[in-house]
Amino acid sequence: MREVWRKLEEAFQAEPKLKGALTGISIRSSQTGELLYEHLGDIRLHPASNMKIFTCAVGLAVLGEDYRFKTELWTDGEVSNGRLFGNVYLRGMGDPTLLQSDIDFFGECLAEQGICHIEGNIIGDDSWYDDVRLSQDLNWNDEHFYYGSQVSALTVSPNEDYDSGTVKLTITPKTTAGEKPSISLTPETEYIKIINRAVTIAASTMEEHEITVIRGHGNNIVTVSGTIPIQSEPIDEWVTVWEPTNYVLELFGNALKRLNISWSGELMVGNTQETATLLHTRLSIPLKELSIPFMKLSNNGHGEIIVKELGRVVNGEGSWDSGLEVLNTNLQKYGVDTSSMVIRDGSGISHVTLIPPNEISKFLFRIQNEKWFSHFYRSLPVAGAKKRMVGGTLRERMEGLQVYAKTGTIMGVSTLSGYLIIDEEETLIFSIMLNNLLDEEDGPDIIDRLLEIIVEEKSKTILS
Repeated sequence: MREVWRKLEEAFQAEPKLKGALTGISIRSSQTGELLYEHLGDIRLHPASNMKIFTCAVGLAVLGEDYRFKTELWTDGEVSNGRLFGNVYLRGMGDPTLLQSDIDFFGECLAEQGICHIEGNIIGDDSWYDDVRLSQDLNWNDEHFYYGSQVSALTVSPNEDYDSGTVKLTITPKTTAGEKPSISLTPETEYIKIINRAVTIAASTMEEHEITVIRGHGNNIVTVSGTIPIQSEPIDEWVTVWEPTNYVLELFGNALKRLNISWSGELMVGNTQETATLLHTRLSIPLKELSIPFMKLSNNGHGEIIVKELGRVVNGEGSWDSGLEVLNTNLQKYGVDTSSMVIRDGSGISHVTLIPPNEISKFLFRIQNEKWFSHFYRSLPVAGAKKRMVGGTLRERMEGLQVYAKTGTIMGVSTLSGYLIIDEEETLIFSIMLNNLLDEEDGPDIIDRLLEIIVEEKSKTILS
């Protein structure tokens, strides 16, 4: 065994926090694909968000780097004297980048036609995907967090991180201890009901805020509790909504009201009629650009939407089963042994998904010559890069090392897979997967140290 790999093995074998845990490591040459070192490389382990490597790459390969999601405005009516006699349809086709400003623009499209009143219904059409909102292994406890958002073909995001299906809460302390802090919502909406049980506390306590935000299962009642000091800056929290399609409808209805457009029917979910006329199409940013927040910020919602989109575009069925079938088929094209793994979603939040480290490193090697690879590589978090949309989840890690890699964290699991640049002559492909940790927050420091050891030992070899 070469000295570098002996040192690496000694390090993780001696790490007390890995006692009783599983340490999967796979390291390859980026030039030849040769497997240089492995430990439990063929053992199935939980990848956490390293699953997104497969989802992002297959999305770029199948849908294309310039693929854009659509949202469409339709009507089956005719306009006469400022009145539209018929229904208006807002048809979602999976776009996770839809913002309040886009919804407002759909309303303006109607206003520009001189419409003041709609003799019909306002219909949200989310039939591009099925109506299964949550992946099969998502824990109820995760449903209200931004990373557990529901998937609908018609959804909206509060900002340009594109956390679709969520609302941002800005919580600002009052100037008097004992008062409830103020809470504002982005976008402004009455779709969720806020129960404010939080309290402003005196500055002399110097405590950091201890705010919790929880939405009840099956409803949109959000309880904000805890404390926030007087001197605290406003804090932002995100919460998911129950049924994003109705959320979009509520926002669209409010946009119409602001434009003084009324309607006689209802806000409702339904299908666009074949006889309807297309009024406007809103296109998302290209997939190559969406891959940046998806991978850098590890956006679970994007992963699940891409899987459903794969299923819809290839098989005509926007479901997890259909999309995962497409995903597996395309992984096989790159030599990935899908019979050795279990894949249950597109984000990696599942505790059932199992992938051997050797299969991840093999895949990372084999995609390097694809025409879309530069976009995939650019989407990976960069160690120590302080800009949020460059460093992403690695911006506070391994400063001084040249690491382009995807992080992963779920309970008991910490992973990192990607590319480690040693020098101009050598780049290594690696997948490090730590499972059965007592505390997953211990994982990043351990993984970072293992990569540092590789660089240190490789540098000694170069100098000698």
